[in-house]
Amino acid sequence: MKGGAQEFDKEGVNKDAQEGVKEGVGEQDSIETTRFSRVAAMAGTGMRVGVNYLKHYGKRAIGAASGADELQEANASAVYETFSRLKGGPLKLAQMLSIDRNLLPPAYANQFAKAQYSAPPLSYPLVVRTFRREFNREPLQIFDSFSKHAAHGASIGQVHRASKDGAEYAVKVQYPGVADSLRTDIRVLKPIALSVLGLKEHDVADYLREIETRLLEETDYSLELRRSQELSSKSAHLKHVRFVKYYPEWSTSRILSMDWVDGVTLDKYADGNASQLERDQVGQALWDFYEHQVHTLRVFHADPHPGNFLVKDGELWVLDFGCTKELDEVFYRKQFRFLDPTLADNPSRLEAALVSLDILLPEDDPEKKARITAVCERSIRLLGLPFWGDSFDFGDPNFMRAIYEMGEANAREQQSRDLSGRRGSADSVYVHRAYFGLYSLLSRLRARVRVGLPEWVRGMEE
Repeated sequence: MKGGAQEFDKEGVNKDAQEGVKEGVGEQDSIETTRFSRVAAMAGTGMRVGVNYLKHYGKRAIGAASGADELQEANASAVYETFSRLKGGPLKLAQMLSIDRNLLPPAYANQFAKAQYSAPPLSYPLVVRTFRREFNREPLQIFDSFSKHAAHGASIGQVHRASKDGAEYAVKVQYPGVADSLRTDIRVLKPIALSVLGLKEHDVADYLREIETRLLEETDYSLELRRSQELSSKSAHLKHVRFVKYYPEWSTSRILSMDWVDGVTLDKYADGNASQLERDQVGQALWDFYEHQVHTLRVFHADPHPGNFLVKDGELWVLDFGCTKELDEVFYRKQFRFLDPTLADNPSRLEAALVSLDILLPEDDPEKKARITAVCERSIRLLGLPFWGDSFDFGDPNFMRAIYEMGEANAREQQSRDLSGRRGSADSVYVHRAYFGLYSLLSRLRARVRVGLPEWVRGMEE
């Protein structure tokens, strides 16, 4: 399913994953599924990181070389090794954080990027056990061939290459117990995340519930099958956008079968030697795909990391609809009225828009209201730029740099001036994630795309 720049042998096994086996990462025979075992594993990782710090400062004390880069690499490796072994929530977190290479220190970015498509897989006997439970048959009683080694391993499941009657298939098999362990993972990771980000649980409770809901949906492959078929059908007309065919007869809530597609993952393609014309074509396909979903279908692919897209013969193949978000009409209108380029210049309309999304609250005093409005105005003027012309050059490095700098400035403003609290709609979480991922992918592609406002927003402007 996700091939291309990664190399595969005749059985469909990812050669990068084979190298991992040589290095001792290898296949897993089990996953910790109890709350105690998963908490213990993460606690053990914390101890390993602490030991790495002791080694680092011990070397410095005796005058031996021990650079900060070496320390970061050791810690990142320890964290990712644990996350990849636990699968589920921790590995999904690594995958989400890896969407943007500039969000994390380089050592962590390099490690977490593996979560997109090459996490250490589970052993074949566990796959057979899942098939027996779901179909009462083994893989080779359904398919003519079935790779014993996973071609790709990710956070929720792993993909095997299969064949039947001369056709090639990608069969995604969910990790045992991952759905049950997700709730445990969220409870364990939540206080860590709140502490690191300096947040209060009651302020972000709605956001955490939204994230938990989406993550649990990803464990239901029957739901993914229905959404994949529906979104693929309703987006089939888009130029240079392609979708795989799905096979309900070989799918269950824990197994999902679809066509195998060879291609180059979007990050590998972006980092390759494609011409500007080719980059623009793929970037335009990606932009059109998201605009059609968000502004026409009101349901969109909410997991825009590069491992979920392939490029083959200049066309964009969209994979993995496990994480999708549906927008009701009321929220959609409130959220995307911020695309109106005249809004930031009209204080009364801007204030009304911010109140409608609970970004401004009734208890805000005039000073706090002014500070929050100023932060939002800066965000609107920058993040709306791609929509306000006929085309936009995502290859301009100043655009993403400005987004990072604004994000850091806004965070400092919120922390230093008490602008946090329970603000905004939880429905915004995956909208923001999708567009940040989209902007990041298009910037990595250095693509120039044709853009424009939705018609109803243009009517507001006029």
